[in-house]
Amino acid sequence: MTKQIVFAIALLLTFAVFGYTIARIIKFFSLTKKGFPVKDLGKRFMIMTEVAFGQTKIFRRPVLGFLHAVVFWGFCVIIFGSIEMVIDGLFGIEKSLSFLGWFYDFLMATGDIFAFLIAIAIVVFLFRRVFLHVKRFEGIEMKKISHIDANVALTIILVLMLSLLGMNAAYVGHTMAIGGELHGAYPVSNYLAAIFSGMSAESVLVQYEIYWWTHILLIFVFANMLPYSKHFHVFMSVPNVFLSRLEPLGKLTNMDNVTREVKLMMDPNAAFAAPATDAPIERFGVKDAEDATWKNYFDSLACTECGRCTSVCPANTTGKKLSPRKIMMDLRARMKEKGPQLLKNKDFSDNKSLVRDYVTEEELWACTTCNACAKECPININHPTLIVDMRRYLVMEEGSAPGEIKAMFNNIENNGAPWQYSPEDRLLWTKDLEINVK
Repeated sequence: MTKQIVFAIALLLTFAVFGYTIARIIKFFSLTKKGFPVKDLGKRFMIMTEVAFGQTKIFRRPVLGFLHAVVFWGFCVIIFGSIEMVIDGLFGIEKSLSFLGWFYDFLMATGDIFAFLIAIAIVVFLFRRVFLHVKRFEGIEMKKISHIDANVALTIILVLMLSLLGMNAAYVGHTMAIGGELHGAYPVSNYLAAIFSGMSAESVLVQYEIYWWTHILLIFVFANMLPYSKHFHVFMSVPNVFLSRLEPLGKLTNMDNVTREVKLMMDPNAAFAAPATDAPIERFGVKDAEDATWKNYFDSLACTECGRCTSVCPANTTGKKLSPRKIMMDLRARMKEKGPQLLKNKDFSDNKSLVRDYVTEEELWACTTCNACAKECPININHPTLIVDMRRYLVMEEGSAPGEIKAMFNNIENNGAPWQYSPEDRLLWTKDLEINVK
């Protein structure tokens, strides 16, 4: 009974803290713009199945992709064991899902195998991060805390897998020691159970309880760490893939407020309509975090900081400052900085903004909108949409753009084309050409 009470308190605290954190994040979404309708649910489900659960983009790097896929698939299976532990802890029973029969055996067996494989994969990941200094893990946006965050999260996952294997092995060892009925199949832990040979049944049971509590409490702690970590993608990646942009990557969306003004200009009857004086003034593009769409902010929360986007960015590769990963991290950081004050006062201003204080003009204009970053991202984050909207703000509200682009704008305004020649002079270059007409 004491175990149940302690467990119930721990579970309640976990849900309370997690609920507070998620409620806070949801409030931040209320500050953002709508601008991203969710349609074609069937197509989205197929994309989610292929990209998120099939891990197809990860497999572009076969070896590391397989290891990452193993971790993802393993967690999908192991979560059933975690659910069982919650039921057991609340009701003071053991193996509450064993009534599932052969399917339970399958779940426990695959979970046991995956725990072993995940442990190996995590060791490989930690080795790469600590000793190999992979280039795409570096960058001006990757502060020391980012590396510490990744290493701590990986270490916790490793301990989770080791405690799970220890728990399973102790369960097998204790059941064998008392001659009881074994529920579930444990291909790896059957071998590990040899560690407990020679120990009394009571001692093995103590070991089981230690591993059990270590595993479940670490899950509770980890769940509440994730929203403050880059590993928040554990929760966000699958929904983010479901919410993928369905249009072709190269398509630039029109601005609704501009489209509306153009339609009014093209409608003769609009000239006689009374102007709407009470309509709020809309911002052109994105200046600060609250100007971004809710999907842009969702992308920033889902970002794994893996650096695959930056590693394929042609601007970054040629030495320019642009890093698509940094753009997402900056939006997330800016909302974290300004969001709490905006919730208290919608007119709050700290005289800072996402543009310039976080993302420089040089970074924004370095983007070629080639969409290599969006193509490579394993969870379908679309970086160019945010970059283009920040450039739209610079041009349409501040008139700020590189000289070459300003010259092009002037030519379009004056000559109806990007070139500096008037329409009447465009064919002068053909004056002295000898053209044979047959």
